Amino acid sequence: MTDRLNSFFQHEADLAWEPTEPGVKRKIMAYGDDLMVVRVVFETGAVGKAHTHPHRQASYVESGVFEVTIDGRTGRLVTGDTFFVPSGLVHGVVAIEAGQLIDSFTPMRAEFL
Repeated sequence: MTDRLNSFFQHEADLAWEPTEPGVKRKIMAYGDDLMVVRVVFETGAVGKAHTHPHRQASYVESGVFEVTIDGRTGRLVTGDTFFVPSGLVHGVVAIEAGQLIDSFTPMRAEFL
């Protein structure tokens, strides 16, 4: 029973960072078949290049300032703001100021594991 209970909880200090692009790194915080939560850290000027995927994505700006482009529309988001990306739309971000995003995906991104 202890192993099952331990799988419910993840401790930030035990989770590894993975570099993704210059000035960007991510840490998978929690996941199951239908949901994944990922922390992504950006240095000032770092780019999350435009891409698309079949997953739906909701993101929370934990800190920093970001220009977010979704399907050709760009908005500037700051700490506390959010954005949603429907399945299949091209999207990307630029960190105007260093910061962190908390990304949630449904279903989970198996290719991240």
